[in-house]
Amino acid sequence: MLGYIVKRFFYMIPTLVLTSMLVFFLIELPPGDYFESYVNELIAAGETIDPKQIEFLRTEYGFDRPVWERYWIWATGMLVGDFGYSFEYELPVREVIGDRLIFTIIVTFFTIIFTWLIAFPIGIYSATHQYSWGDYGLTFLGLLGLATPNFLLALIMMYLANQWFGTAIGGLMDPEFVDKPFSVAKFLSVMEHLWIPVIVIGTSGTAAMIRRVRANLLDELRKPYVTTARAKGVPEFKGLMKYPFRMSLNFFIADIGSVLPQVISGAEIVAIVLSLETTGPLLIQALQSQDMYLAGSFLMLLAFLTVIGVLISDIALGFLDPRIRLQGGVSR
Repeated sequence: MLGYIVKRFFYMIPTLVLTSMLVFFLIELPPGDYFESYVNELIAAGETIDPKQIEFLRTEYGFDRPVWERYWIWATGMLVGDFGYSFEYELPVREVIGDRLIFTIIVTFFTIIFTWLIAFPIGIYSATHQYSWGDYGLTFLGLLGLATPNFLLALIMMYLANQWFGTAIGGLMDPEFVDKPFSVAKFLSVMEHLWIPVIVIGTSGTAAMIRRVRANLLDELRKPYVTTARAKGVPEFKGLMKYPFRMSLNFFIADIGSVLPQVISGAEIVAIVLSLETTGPLLIQALQSQDMYLAGSFLMLLAFLTVIGVLISDIALGFLDPRIRLQGGVSR
């Protein structure tokens, strides 16, 4: 096992290097740069432009250097925790994403917990009561959740929260707590606003997971070992949870590779509609304004979490399912 993990870590190095090259040059690919976009915004606003100042800023931030040299400075800086400078916010990238990253992790964590708590019991019930009225009703709700766009549900929930509970959803806290130090009142304000984005973002994920739990568990329940366990008098709940449910979780463990990047990427469209202080809107804005170091650092963090998530899922699958071997070769 240890040798397998070490080998996988060595495989990650060229993967992340190639990803960093691809990310950097794709951000560089569109014509122009951040300063050209900045100049165009000033001209559109009717402000005067000092060409000498623009040239000074280009030189100051290294835009007069070759592309490969700027890539090398950025890539080697990330190894020591320097993710570059955000031109739009005029701050180091670490400072720009700090608070937003915390809020994104909070929202995503509660969303994942909400999804699991709802999806697993419903999926198990639907699989063990196939073609019952309860199964049909829950299937209908699941398909309804998959078909409803998240941004539309966000608008509906904002209206209902304001009408029924008097909660104005526009961010993760009341305006008076923005830029204030953490306190009990600020925490309570975050909790008051948190349930709307959790429900909205978790709806489609919950509906999809219900369908997958049901399908995988039904497949396991039809296998001969389940019939044998029932014939030997194994209690129904124990026989269900010990083997069929455990084997049906393979898809769930395999999804860890995509769950970890979601922790920081967030639901971008929903975050924009609900005015959430998360990283999703920040990433979109950085891509639009060609704030290359901010956007590139986000994308590299997503790539790093993806390869780590895939490794964790592979190791967990090896422990969960004895049929899966991490090492190749013929077993005797």
